Order: sequence, then C-alpha cells, then structure tokens
Amino acid sequence: MLIIKILIYSFIFLSSSMIGILLSKKYSSRVKELQEFKNALNIFKTKIRFTCEPIPEIFTEISGSINSNIGSIFKMASNNMKLVTAGEAWNSALDTEVLNIDDEDKSILKNLSKLLGKTDVEGQISQIELTSTFLNEQISKAEREKNKSEKMYRTLGVILGLAIVIILM
Repeated sequence: MLIIKILIYSFIFLSSSMIGILLSKKYSSRVKELQEFKNALNIFKTKIRFTCEPIPEIFTEISGSINSNIGSIFKMASNNMKLVTAGEAWNSALDTEVLNIDDEDKSILKNLSKLLGKTDVEGQISQIELTSTFLNEQISKAEREKNKSEKMYRTLGVILGLAIVIILM
C-alpha cells in the first residue's frame, strides 16, 4: 500500500512539474519563432533584391533552409500562391499553422501581405524592412516576457506539485 501511495504522489509531483515546464517553454519558443521569422525575412529581402526569382520560388527556397513551423508556413504560402494572390496565400498560411506567437506578432506578420507581390522590388523591400523593424521590437518584448515568466511557471509547477502532495499526505 505504501508503494502505491509513493507512486501516486510521485506521479502528481512529476505531472505538475511537467505542466509548469511546458507552460514555460511557450515563452522561449515564441522568441525562437520570431527570430526565425526575422531570419527568413532577411533571406527573402536578399533574394528579392539580388535575384529575379518569383516569390513562390523564393518561399520554397526559404522553407528548405528553415526546418521548423516557420519553414512550413513559407512552403504552404508558396503552394497557395498557385491558387490565390501572394498576400492571401501568406495570410492563409499564417492562420493555418499552429505557432507560439501571439496575436500582435501575427498581425505584424500579416502586414507584410499588403504589398506582397503588388509593388515593385523597392516597395516590397521597404515593406520587409518595416516588418523586420516591428519584429525586432516584438523580439525584445518577448525576451522580457520570457525572462519574467519562464522561471515563474517552472517554479510554480514544482511548488504546486509539492503542495498537492503535502495536502494529500
């Protein structure tokens, strides 16, 4: 009987700790995804400026060089551009993929679609640079939130697990 109690208490403590760790991972994943978006936009800006490739081909290349959810967004957008405009394909891909970014981040990324494929090279480059500037602000904001909340959620999970185990004893 004692062994069963110890196993149950251990399960409660470990599951509570894991929930805290999973909640804390959300913050570091958001920072990582925003940085990957920024890197992808830098690649996109360079490709537009120095090559004459169409946007779907550039997006396909970007999706091959970035192996994450961000790469799949570029791949999905590239595939959708066969059916709809570049801006609609970009917004659709952002809405479809499950990401750790918040709504404000997503709206900044959706602003890229306003001029995507509709203006000349310089207009698109200036839109990409504007989006990158906003992403820099979001990255610094996300890092502050990460520093503040990541440790708190991990600690909260452990303390909550210990509290439940102590109460049940």
